[in-house]
Amino acid sequence: MTENTPGPQEPRQDPQDAYWRPRDPAQQESAQQESARQESARQESARQESARQDQAQGPAAQPEPEQAQPEAEQWAVHQTAQLPGHEQQQVLFGSAVSGQGQPGVYVPPATTQTYPTPPPPSSPPPPRRAGGLVAGVAVLALLVGGGAGAFGGYLVADHNAATAPSSLDLPKPASQAASNAPDGTIEAVANKLLPSVVQLRTQNGEGSGFVIRQDGLIVTNNHVIEQAADGGSLKVVYQDGQVADATVIGRDPSSDLAVVQSKGVSGKTPVTLGSSENLKVGQAVVAIGSPFELSGTVTSGIVSSLHRPTRAGGDNGSEATVMDAIQTDAAINPGNSGGPLVNMAGQVVGINSAIYSPGTSSRQQGGSVGIGFAIPIDQARRTADEIVKTGKATQTVLGVKVQTDQSGVGAKVSEVTAGGAAQAAGLAAGDVVTKLDDRRIDTSDALVAAVRSKAPGDKVTLTIGNGTRTVTVTLGGQTVPTN
Repeated sequence: MTENTPGPQEPRQDPQDAYWRPRDPAQQESAQQESARQESARQESARQESARQDQAQGPAAQPEPEQAQPEAEQWAVHQTAQLPGHEQQQVLFGSAVSGQGQPGVYVPPATTQTYPTPPPPSSPPPPRRAGGLVAGVAVLALLVGGGAGAFGGYLVADHNAATAPSSLDLPKPASQAASNAPDGTIEAVANKLLPSVVQLRTQNGEGSGFVIRQDGLIVTNNHVIEQAADGGSLKVVYQDGQVADATVIGRDPSSDLAVVQSKGVSGKTPVTLGSSENLKVGQAVVAIGSPFELSGTVTSGIVSSLHRPTRAGGDNGSEATVMDAIQTDAAINPGNSGGPLVNMAGQVVGINSAIYSPGTSSRQQGGSVGIGFAIPIDQARRTADEIVKTGKATQTVLGVKVQTDQSGVGAKVSEVTAGGAAQAAGLAAGDVVTKLDDRRIDTSDALVAAVRSKAPGDKVTLTIGNGTRTVTVTLGGQTVPTN
């Protein structure tokens, strides 16, 4: 079927967008002539396109001379491009587009897209194939350019890495001698004390201690060596790695102190003992010991409080073990017990003994929460000296039994020991002690700790009740039983 034959046909997929339109017989001949003229124009355009492609494919190809197109035909093909103000608009041919077409009648294209006027033959437009090649070359150039940029960047980075200074190329600094640490620093304190701090091991535990004599005489806590007191195994590990057996010289469960003697050692470095009397809250201190078997551990902090009544190890934490403690926030953990608390001059001012560990029982091991307690060295020194000289310790006593008053303030005397210091001074059951010298007494433990901080024979003034009565007492002493 020819394209002018009436009958149902699918519209050609033509850039001209053919339509089906109703057509009367009088117009059929005119439509056929117009269609033939346009077909002739399309064939001529295709011939010219083929000639241009042949010319682009090789230098030998020569374009055929173009035949002049009638001026009327050129106008018919390109008239929309030449009409001012009608660029990129639809151009209508023949009948109007409104209304419904009659089936079976093919209508020539009623619309078309406008095209720009072709350039003169002397400068033909680049062929479509060449345009595709240019685009492909552009993409290739882009990819190569990106790769070249990355490679170039790598070369620059490699060059910079080869020429830039590196910490690895700098010479190693000279070794710093331990003695070069400035006085008053933690480093200087550690250098001075570490050779004197030891680890103590029993069959079921371990703790710390420090040397007070060159032949290996050591001060520690009673609860560290308690299991070895009746002949059990006790070993001392020194900072230089030497291990020696040791025996217990004497101990005081009430003050949680003990003295042990290493066997077969000499030339050890003893510590320098300071004074706890002049300590100030906020003063810097260092703790040294073997927490969790980590020997030679150094921590630092400050004195958080003074004269803190604390029930330490031994006798299941009863009132008999209350000490007048130094509170510190230097990290103290299980295994630090018996190790030294040191001021920044490198002098021992306390013996680390206990920590506050919320949520644990007396049989559980807690960790540091920044609340540790140390026995003041003034009290420990007197007790250790008695043990070294006599093998026993003397406990300072007032000669009363006390309990915290129901009002919550003061220590109430519940019983007076016959022939004791309190009875000689006139204290009686029912008296409430609210001060010892200038120290306030809020609880029964506070009174026990205050008395323990003194030596037998010391005189103290006790304030009774609201201060209307005072009593002067000469404190007594008694030998501390070890069993």
